Amino acid sequence: MSISIAIVEDLDVVRNGLKDFISLSTDFLVIGAFKTGEEALQKLPEIRPDIVIMDINLPGMNGIECIRQVKDKSPGTQFMMFTVYENDDKVFEALKAGASGYLLKNTGLLQIAESVKELHEGGSPMSANIARKMVNLFRDADKKTPFLDILSNREKEILQLLAKGLLYKEIAEQLGITTGTVRIHIHKIYEKLHVQNRTEAINKAFGK
Repeated sequence: MSISIAIVEDLDVVRNGLKDFISLSTDFLVIGAFKTGEEALQKLPEIRPDIVIMDINLPGMNGIECIRQVKDKSPGTQFMMFTVYENDDKVFEALKAGASGYLLKNTGLLQIAESVKELHEGGSPMSANIARKMVNLFRDADKKTPFLDILSNREKEILQLLAKGLLYKEIAEQLGITTGTVRIHIHKIYEKLHVQNRTEAINKAFGK
């Protein structure tokens, strides 16, 4: 049985090119091709394709918002992003919205066909550099330690006062310690956070 496919892409040359290529194979059946998210939102729940190949940058409603709104109305449909965007925010936003695959528009036509089959069989196909980005992001997330957790209570206290703009002398007076002791604590803070100055320490610890 053929895999039913819909294409949502505003560029005529891309949409028609995809449709013509996919239609060459008896493995696929293109049952819809739409230029806007609004049109897709109206039609997709009616035709309920197995796979939707979805652009992000559509006029009006973008592809990610279209997926958010249509996925519950067509629960058997899976979504493959097909876009020029490869920044982390767009990838995560698309996957959170309900996309199961993510291909860049420089992907070869044969690879697109294989990716559609993979998606239909339960995989999550992604362009190689997107997959690499995802692996690196998760690897980096595992390595991260909450920076404040590596500081002592006194060091956290001093860093918070630094963030408020207090001078060393003012911090010393507020905490009842000497200016020299404040300097020692701050030196240790910089060492632990691997930073060179007050601004870097505040940004790294508080994400500001």
